[in-house]
Amino acid sequence: MMWLMVILVIVAIFAGCGYLGYRQVSQKVRSLSKAAFGTDSFIEGYNRQADELALRPKSVNGMTKLMEPQIARDFPGFQWESFKQKAQNMLISAFAAIDQGDLSLLREASPALKEQVLGEIQSNEASRTRAVYQDVRIHQTEIANYVKKNGTCVITIQSAVEYKFYKECQGKVIAGDRERKTQTRYNMELAYIQDSGRYVSDTAVGVTCPNCGAPITRLSHMVCEYCGAEVLPVNDKIWTLQSFCEADYHHI
Repeated sequence: MMWLMVILVIVAIFAGCGYLGYRQVSQKVRSLSKAAFGTDSFIEGYNRQADELALRPKSVNGMTKLMEPQIARDFPGFQWESFKQKAQNMLISAFAAIDQGDLSLLREASPALKEQVLGEIQSNEASRTRAVYQDVRIHQTEIANYVKKNGTCVITIQSAVEYKFYKECQGKVIAGDRERKTQTRYNMELAYIQDSGRYVSDTAVGVTCPNCGAPITRLSHMVCEYCGAEVLPVNDKIWTLQSFCEADYHHI
């Protein structure tokens, strides 16, 4: 009988210690939750913060005011607003094409970009998953960068995007959130690819005079400095949207 009482006492001691430990851990979690989220419930605080972030558009790397004059010097007549609209139309149509598995929905895209979207569609088909994009909204679009290198001029365009995104397989969500919106950023590359054999330097763009073949080292030059022939300005049909990617990576 005595050994049974001893065992009961030991169990009671461990239970008491466990309860005290649980109370201490619980108090610590509540304290951290209060400091981080303003509420005793960590789960409630986390969900509240996630809901707030889902409604707050991301800021973009807006370098338009700095980069647009540089682009205009190289490409007289460059119309930023026109390309901005094309980039936004392309991005929204790319989401629709991937969502529906229909490449014909893609707009304003180069062959390279079509291959990218087709690859996404085929990957989803192979894994028997569907990528769902709903309620797509673009809050802001700006020029993020402009580089000239190895006979290629590339403008990086960045957009702040809002949507509901999730991936499902056999009716089960395997990525993303079916209910909560996502705020993210996407980069798009608008490229003017030139003949690398006529490339002059990183500050030039490698075109030649149509009359004498002399190099034109600045596209802002409307007249050849060697023979005086007129150099036609580059129009927007030469620029193509080559690719897009999510700048805030959060899903496959």
